[in-house]
Amino acid sequence: MNLNNQNQYYRRIDLPAGDLHVFAHDDLYHAMGAKVLEMANNNLQIPNIRYMSYTPDAHVGVGTCIGTTAVWGVEDGFVSPSIVGSDIGCGMRLHLTNLHVDELQEVKLRRKLVKAIEKRIPVENHARGYFSDIRLEDVLRKGLHGLPGKYVPDSYTPRKATSLTHVECSRFRFDESVLDRIPMPVWHRAHRQLGTLGNGNHFIEIQAISVNEDNRHIAEQWGLQDGQVAVMVHSGSRSWGGAVNQHCGSEVAKTMSKLGLGTSDPKLVYAPLDSEAGHAYSNLMYSALNFAVANRHLIAFAVRDAFKETFGSQAETRTLYDLMHNYACEEDHREESFLVHRKGTTRALPAGHAGNPQPYADTGHPALIPGSMGTSSYLMVGSPEGARNYHSICHGAGRIRSRNATKQLVTVDEFASSLRIGQEDEIVVNHRGLESLIDESPQAYKDVDQIIESVVEARLAAVVAKCRPLAAVKGV
Repeated sequence: MNLNNQNQYYRRIDLPAGDLHVFAHDDLYHAMGAKVLEMANNNLQIPNIRYMSYTPDAHVGVGTCIGTTAVWGVEDGFVSPSIVGSDIGCGMRLHLTNLHVDELQEVKLRRKLVKAIEKRIPVENHARGYFSDIRLEDVLRKGLHGLPGKYVPDSYTPRKATSLTHVECSRFRFDESVLDRIPMPVWHRAHRQLGTLGNGNHFIEIQAISVNEDNRHIAEQWGLQDGQVAVMVHSGSRSWGGAVNQHCGSEVAKTMSKLGLGTSDPKLVYAPLDSEAGHAYSNLMYSALNFAVANRHLIAFAVRDAFKETFGSQAETRTLYDLMHNYACEEDHREESFLVHRKGTTRALPAGHAGNPQPYADTGHPALIPGSMGTSSYLMVGSPEGARNYHSICHGAGRIRSRNATKQLVTVDEFASSLRIGQEDEIVVNHRGLESLIDESPQAYKDVDQIIESVVEARLAAVVAKCRPLAAVKGV
């Protein structure tokens, strides 16, 4: 293995199967370990791959590391369920409120808000959702446009219609005939999960915004203010995406066997885009992306009601942005069409890029980067230099140890201290016992400030604002 073009925040690594580009501070890179390079070498053995990179939060996943961007040309490309991930369309959403952090100073009030959210959003993994009157088929086919009007309250007031305009994509179009491939029991289970959070690292977090002075002009155009209360949502396509991944993964594996494809990792599956299995997966993936964006929208809709119950009818929430970090989509780069896979990486477009939604054409869209429980999250904007990484940046802090290792190494007292339990600035959580959440403690994750530093210094994106956690709702 040879290292070329190396500096403190970027290196190109010559692996036996091809080049890997890593955007990370030296310390973060060396802490990644040999396994991530082994997995990269397997990924680089997929035919016709044009480019592959890791963001600073990269860590070992199934078949492919989380924190991967992998690119193929559309004409001779491959699609890989392993380089999308099982939670297809998992991503972030942020809503801005008209409240100031001073209005949430009392711990009792933050607890009241958390309880109001829990009433509307089931936190048990298999609980029925709050939205039983929505047709799943409409959501899968039309995304946000498949929701009844009462769940998109601003859809008929154009000046405030942020629900449909302030999103990465409100509807993914696809060959709808592939929906027949998914068995009926999955449809029933997925319908129950619309508007539900899921477990693991998914969350709803109440935050306080602090604007970065260097980019205050962008923050003002986005409507951000110091001390403003915001709501961040992290969730995905729930059982629908899981079923798509499972069903198509086996079909893709059969295609690999027929074509004599494979690597040393049997969990890394991929197929030509123009194969039957590749076509079916790509199109079912788009249905899962539609589910995911609608699911986050419904979660935010329920949170809106919780704010109104807690603070009165004058409480408002509006969409700042919604975007994904597990998907593969066609994108234009350098006057050519590519299929860009992002597994645990976030798209971050700069001002003037044609891919921005219209409201963010002049500034670049918000890139939402969560920290971990007890640490800050960030709102970023892409830099023009990010084109060299296909405008991909990190998607969070990235795990530093497994769930089991975290449970063995971190005590409840250490976790409680990181949440400042018992203090005036306590980060209120919905769980009565922290034992059930310890695998999601800040100690399980890398230092998000170091992650953000790497992205900024590599000139992939810039910080617009920092978001301090006030309260968190987690699934079990």
